[in-house]
Amino acid sequence: MDKRTILVWFRNDLRIHDNEILLRAVERSHQIIPVYCFDPRYFVAAEYGTKKTGVLRAAFLRENVLALKHALQQLGGDLIIAYGHPEVLLPQIAAKYHVNEVYHHREVAHEETHISALVEEALWKMQINLRHFIGHTLYHKEDLPFPIKDIPDAFSIFKKKTERESAIRPQLGSPDTIHIPEEMETGDLPSLTELGFSEAEIEQIRNMRFQGGETAALKQMGAFLQGHPSTMDYSSLSPYIAIGSLSPNTLYHAVKEAEQVTLDKKRVEQIILKLLWRDYYRFMFKKHGNRFFHSGGLTDTPPDTHADDDANFDKWKTGNSGSSIVDKGMRQLNKTGHIPHHLRVIVAAYLIHELGVSWLKGAAWFEEKLIDYGPSTNYGSWAHLAGVGSSGKDNKPIDIKKISAQFYPKEAMAF
Repeated sequence: MDKRTILVWFRNDLRIHDNEILLRAVERSHQIIPVYCFDPRYFVAAEYGTKKTGVLRAAFLRENVLALKHALQQLGGDLIIAYGHPEVLLPQIAAKYHVNEVYHHREVAHEETHISALVEEALWKMQINLRHFIGHTLYHKEDLPFPIKDIPDAFSIFKKKTERESAIRPQLGSPDTIHIPEEMETGDLPSLTELGFSEAEIEQIRNMRFQGGETAALKQMGAFLQGHPSTMDYSSLSPYIAIGSLSPNTLYHAVKEAEQVTLDKKRVEQIILKLLWRDYYRFMFKKHGNRFFHSGGLTDTPPDTHADDDANFDKWKTGNSGSSIVDKGMRQLNKTGHIPHHLRVIVAAYLIHELGVSWLKGAAWFEEKLIDYGPSTNYGSWAHLAGVGSSGKDNKPIDIKKISAQFYPKEAMAF
């Protein structure tokens, strides 16, 4: 093997297992440079008086980055942690350690792909290639029965053709050992204060339910597959899948193994359906781009909003809408950064169809608050609840009373 050095740019793939960029970099080089950049663009104010990243997700991110660092150290490696724009930092690190190539996983939303393009341009000036890998979906893009531009918009057709004509790849292994340059300068994990959060905001992290890191993710998956009551909802795993400390591929294969022992067929189908919807949204973002960030979505016809849109939005986001179920859900979201899927549907549908507030405002609030936020899943699902999503048959009103009665029979009487 020649003395190749490959820089591994971690983003939403903070794990050792089933991580193609890490495994291939180790296989194809003499040494690697693992890097994570805390990009200040993700810690600023956004539209509608929201933040792009709230303190709970920022704290969860820090835990996962630190856990990745420790996992790399156990294999003989380490992690450079830096604060700043990747298009500035990565070329500097590449020059310092004489990097031959940079590996990263391709993202799909506009802001993430724009940052990748800036990094690629900066590296190209140094004659260094940024190599893109696809590792965030259950089905690999190259294994789909259609090119991205021809993916059916209808989810039912996408699901049927993909399951019938594609195969899910086996899990990738993990590296046995990692080599990094001697005396590699690793930097420090930025504090929440350095990321722009106040002392009052930082107090909120006491309420966070989820422990970050790959080990915690695998433990949570084990409890989920064994049917532990506190992990019965798929969303108990979604924070780890969103941040990449657990891969959808690993979950899928674990679910199929558990089907032979502890899981009934119906529950297995429900779990895989959630993973398929996640794939679908990512592929739709790749196909349709920024249309998911417009009020008219894929239909170009935004839902009606009330004149007191702002006032109703403030009541909803603070848990003062007047609906006991909705208010309980919003207060739980604000406090912990997490609510189960059915409650997300209820609070979102209530905001759009009962309060007449722009769905983009609700999606932006979820973007700030959810620790399992991902652009495609968040904005894709909100678009469908608003009736402007990419799958026409799924642009249908939610029966809030019916779903509320199913999960909260006593409180549902108030609707």
